[in-house]
Parts: sequence; structure tokens; C-alpha cells
Amino acid sequence: MEPNFYLEQKLRREGYCFVLGIDEVGRGALAGPVTAAGVILLPDFFKKRPLSWTKLVRDSKKLSAKQREFLYEKAIGQTDLLCWASSSIGEKVIDKKNILQATKLAMEAVVRKIVLPASILILDGNFSISSDIPQKSIIGADDKIFSVALASIVAKVTRDRLMISYDSQYPRYGFAQHKGYGTKHHLAMLKKHGSVSIHRRSFRGVKPS
Repeated sequence: MEPNFYLEQKLRREGYCFVLGIDEVGRGALAGPVTAAGVILLPDFFKKRPLSWTKLVRDSKKLSAKQREFLYEKAIGQTDLLCWASSSIGEKVIDKKNILQATKLAMEAVVRKIVLPASILILDGNFSISSDIPQKSIIGADDKIFSVALASIVAKVTRDRLMISYDSQYPRYGFAQHKGYGTKHHLAMLKKHGSVSIHRRSFRGVKPS
């Protein structure tokens, strides 16, 4: 399945000028933040497409790290075609409020941070966030809707780069490889060395130090 622009265009015809597609990454990780990103496709995007790089956009889980980095760099440089923002909520808030609430906080921060005033939100998932802006929650939106798929790539690259930066600080754990998810190696290192400050202490599999 290739994400398309049908819903964004339909909503624009209905008067929603700035359609903000939002997605998150990192909900299932044992360490690091949950990160959300949002993308608004500007009028020139629809006039100038198809751009060659846009044909490659997919849900970030279906792309290689190299493909995600390429698309991220292409996207963030197109300021005349789209507007984007990202936000991360750290492990301490995740432990205090739970991962769903932290995810909502990250998405709400994206809505506040993005430069353009969103007219309507498209969320990947089956929940809503606290906002006065109209919103549509769609399961699998990152597979179907272009702005949400692109938001998933922005969120993934943003979070991955952060987790890679933690690798030099905590070299035993392999954060550059697994990005905080519960791989066999990560779980073995947790069992052997205990947790560090970026681990989510409320998550199963994390051993408090």
C-alpha cells in the first residue's frame, strides 16, 4: 500500500486549509523518549507533485535506516512545500503518567510547536488528544495518508538520532543498534548491569539499578 493525498485534498476542499498529520515512534521501547512529529502539506506541494522523492514515502517501519535518512533530509529542506515539527517526552514522564498519556503529550506539543495554525488533525491511532482543533483518529494512518507517513519518518529519524547519541554515554547497552527496544542483547545487558537513567523503570524487562 502506498500512502496517498486523497484525505488531505478532500479536507482542503472542505475548507480545512492546514491539515496536520501526526504520528509517533518509541511507544514500545524500554529506554528513551516517545517522539511525535507532525507534517502539514502546503498548497505548493499539491501543485508541484509528483516529486521523485515523495514516491518513496512509506510508514517508517517499512523503510531502511538509509531510506528514512534520505527522505528526512529531503523533506525538511522543502520549506515551500511543507511545514513540520517534532517533540519528545522523556522516560520520567512516561513512568509517571504511562506511555499512552506521554504519547498524547508529545502529539499535543507538536500541535503547539508547528508554525502554521492547524485547521484539522489526523492522528495515527484510535485515541484523541487534548485540543480545540478538530481531529480524525485513523488506525494505520501511517500506511494510508501521506502527511502521517512522512510524520512517522520525521519522528523515527529524530528519535533514532537521539538514541544513537546515547550510545557513547552508555556503550554497554547497544542503543545505536536497537534504539532502546527490547532486543535479546538489550535484555541481557539489563540483566547483567541493571538500568541507567534513560530506561523506563515502569516497563516490564527493565531491572531497577
